[in-house]
Amino acid sequence: MRAQFIASEIGIGLRRNLTMTIAVVVTTAISLALFGAGLLIRAQVGAMKDYWYNKVEVSIFLCNAESVSPNCTGPVTPAQRSAIYAALMSLKPLVAQVYYENQQQAFAHFEQQFKGTSIAQNVTAAAMPESFRVKLSNPKQYQVITDAFTGRPGVDQVQDQHAILDKFFKVLGGFQAAALFIALVEIVAAALLISNTIRVSAFSRRRETGIMRLVGASSFYIQLPFLLEGAIAGLIGGLIASGSLFAVKAYFVDAKLVPSFPFTNFIGWNAVWGTSAVVVVVGVLLSAIASLLTLRRFLRV
Repeated sequence: MRAQFIASEIGIGLRRNLTMTIAVVVTTAISLALFGAGLLIRAQVGAMKDYWYNKVEVSIFLCNAESVSPNCTGPVTPAQRSAIYAALMSLKPLVAQVYYENQQQAFAHFEQQFKGTSIAQNVTAAAMPESFRVKLSNPKQYQVITDAFTGRPGVDQVQDQHAILDKFFKVLGGFQAAALFIALVEIVAAALLISNTIRVSAFSRRRETGIMRLVGASSFYIQLPFLLEGAIAGLIGGLIASGSLFAVKAYFVDAKLVPSFPFTNFIGWNAVWGTSAVVVVVGVLLSAIASLLTLRRFLRV
């Protein structure tokens, strides 16, 4: 009987404030969708970092006839080249693999990259530097290679790809922070709207509430229908937000981004499932907490 009464009260509350309930659901869904998008962007940044940092190489460019580095007094000598290679081998197991690229190989790669452009017509093989491409077992320790070989005889310059990647990931991190900030603002707006809806619902049923007080109903029993109203609205909003995350994954990430950018890694369905669960839980808890705080204040009047 009590469960039937509570269900009846929930239905009455939702019907009486149907417009505001719809507004709560929509606002909650939008805020939670943005919140979930921020979490997925964070997961995507992490996936791309793992993918790209594992592919990072440190390039040690050797002196040639056209080097302008103060460290280069002429083309690298065979003895210097051998000494650089031996020094790299001594850094194992940090150094996983070393690839040597001579001038002809560098020139062939250059021609392939800039084929059909005016740049390729003005460059000769003699202008291309020899290099060692170093694959690290721990890409985060690239600075060890940079410090060990910068300024070494025969070395023109040492380049690592972290500088470029770090700038790229900082931009992605900015998008992530912006998405989470917007989501936070929307969540606050949703909480205020939920609070206002519960306040209106409680006011419209103040007669029933007064009767329940007179017959000795506990505060929790009086609050429960209102709490469940807010929780249901939050649950529906969370489910809609979760559906939007699945749609983005299926129709945007998998259908558009993955075929267009095969050279990188994207989040999997596990990340979407996990984020969706968090979004639904946050939606229910947000609505329940906002309702509880509102009702505690209302019941003191």
